[in-house]
Amino acid sequence: MKTTTLKIAALAGLSLLSVNAMAVDQGLENCIQAVKKEKAGELVKLEKLNVAGKGAYELELRDNNRQEWEFMCDADSGKLTEKEAEVSDPGSQAFKKNVKITEEDAAAIALKANPGTIEEVEYEVEENGASSYEFDIVNDKGVETKIEVDAASGKIIETAIEEWEIGEESDERR
Repeated sequence: MKTTTLKIAALAGLSLLSVNAMAVDQGLENCIQAVKKEKAGELVKLEKLNVAGKGAYELELRDNNRQEWEFMCDADSGKLTEKEAEVSDPGSQAFKKNVKITEEDAAAIALKANPGTIEEVEYEVEENGASSYEFDIVNDKGVETKIEVDAASGKIIETAIEEWEIGEESDERR
């Protein structure tokens, strides 16, 4: 196990036993290195996802200006597939300039596609400037699914099932 993985675990307050129980692979190490090349900062959260039957890692990084970034990375190849900026305030100009769908309407769309309880919401600005809502929904079986809804059209952009998570940002919880 490499030190970058241990640093993430330490940030999340996990014991070494917990980390050793995870399947840490070269794909994850490649993802971490790719994120570090893309943006300097501190890794604050790591999630293993299943996106349409394919493994992915979602890594969240906080840069030196306290801006949070979310990177999606292919679990097999270790290549970055997506980069988004997170905004804490949905009223920020970067987020709201493209918004035509309210958070409540976007939540209804996400819950219709995947019934359950919304545990977390993130406000994201894609690399192309588009805004989206990302809802973490837990169903009655305890399975957490991320549903990303385009804030302009109301269309579901992505659906991903969370396999595990290291770290949590309390300011995103509902």
